[in-house]
Amino acid sequence: MGLTLYGKDPLKLFEDVFNDKVSPFFSSMVAPSFKVDISEDDTAVFIEADMPGVQKEDIKVSMEDDVLTISAERTQKEEEKKKGYHRVERSWGSLSRSFTVGENVDTEKIEAAYDNGVLKIKVPKIEPKPKTGKEIPVS
Repeated sequence: MGLTLYGKDPLKLFEDVFNDKVSPFFSSMVAPSFKVDISEDDTAVFIEADMPGVQKEDIKVSMEDDVLTISAERTQKEEEKKKGYHRVERSWGSLSRSFTVGENVDTEKIEAAYDNGVLKIKVPKIEPKPKTGKEIPVS
């Protein structure tokens, strides 16, 4: 019979602590991030990211191949470090999320706007380029 702790396998208990369904507090400490909503219609993909406490100039949106990356730096004020906290749920430091948006987007016309703690990105769609074929001569 295996080792149990409060009726649970200790490895399972460890997994539960870092599982989002059990404790979003602990998982956000391990990988600080921000929440997003992603939607689309016939013309574009829309991403809205909640980024409270982040300054507009600390946000970077980039596109490489078919991956859109949002990154930001959230800093802690010096006077905050002197306080004796009992619990800290807000994360500080580098935040980053990446999304595969596909090949049928117009990377030249992506728009991003930040207002009141929410980053809104519009990624316009384009018609996919038809695959072309070429006959290869056999010598």
